[in-house]
Amino acid sequence: MRTTLVTIVSLSLPAFSCGHRAAAGLTSPQQVDVFVSGTHGYHTFRIPVVVSCGSGTLLAICEGRKTSRADHGDIDLVLKRSFDGGRTWGTLELVHEEGGDDKITIGNPCPVVDRITGTIWLPFTRDNDDVFMTSSDDDGETWSKPQLITSQVKKNWNWYATGPGNGIQLRRGPHKDRLVIPCDHRVNGITDRRESSRSHVFFSDDHGKSWKLGGATDTKLNECVAVELSDASLMLNMRSFRGNNRRAVSVSRDGGLTWNDPTDDKTLIEPVCQASFIRYTGSDSSGKSRLLFSNPASIRDRQGMTVRLSYDEGRTWPKSKVLYEGSAAYSCLSNLPSGKIGLIYERDDYQKITFARFTLQWLTDSHDI
Repeated sequence: MRTTLVTIVSLSLPAFSCGHRAAAGLTSPQQVDVFVSGTHGYHTFRIPVVVSCGSGTLLAICEGRKTSRADHGDIDLVLKRSFDGGRTWGTLELVHEEGGDDKITIGNPCPVVDRITGTIWLPFTRDNDDVFMTSSDDDGETWSKPQLITSQVKKNWNWYATGPGNGIQLRRGPHKDRLVIPCDHRVNGITDRRESSRSHVFFSDDHGKSWKLGGATDTKLNECVAVELSDASLMLNMRSFRGNNRRAVSVSRDGGLTWNDPTDDKTLIEPVCQASFIRYTGSDSSGKSRLLFSNPASIRDRQGMTVRLSYDEGRTWPKSKVLYEGSAAYSCLSNLPSGKIGLIYERDDYQKITFARFTLQWLTDSHDI
């Protein structure tokens, strides 16, 4: 049975463009709080993702942290669903928890929808060690018993995280239909956490029946997001500890088995934080390639949630808007069935997780070059 929807009044949050207000007549983003700290028996909600099901249902998934804001403790995976494009959201539902009140950390959601089968695959981790996979064939209403896949996707590493963010399914080339999950890990034997951190992926070529470990990147990189480029290569966009407050990128031309030397994107400034990176349109479908990127675009503090647009496969970012000027951190972009863009993000010092809906016209001030 579908959850009864709860109508929520949209927020009156300011929307700014780079140095100027949005052009007159353009509709500002509509925003609504989905998860609020201190509700539903949880101290804090963090690490949000949003996924659009084939039916049009939206799922907002995050970590429900019961007793504190800390990254480790009694943490569950929870979700809310929307049947109207993110305008309203249903009641809180539990996806997975372990141990009752025991300090067991269930987190790092990284869902991907298989467009062939309609199945939602949701990998997550337990205590940043074991890796599990659950799935849903009914738009997140029910979930399969989680399967332990650690042996398939992890080496002898001492720390592991799936996502956080969304996985992708490839659309072209020799690895068409491959499901790809961006991840990160730390290598044993290196005491410096930053030096030991690396990004990697795992994937499935049989629609989730089995999973295989892909390649890893260079050091000082961790939380990452992936996009398939127009030439069928993969680009990882990564949180970086390389000391220059810029996102790092790396490309794979073999479906994620190997990655080239990472480079820094001089435009994508960051205060060392997670980010989101998706394809909005491809040149094969609309005649124009558009990639979207979101993060708190600041060097020192997690603030200023910004959305950027690239027309040249992530080489440059000529369009950008600040969605929210205040405190902001982790985010996740999604293409909405209506053609609008969805973004779920943490704000106000992790007190709220907010969902925003906006148009390409707003993002470009109606100048989509």
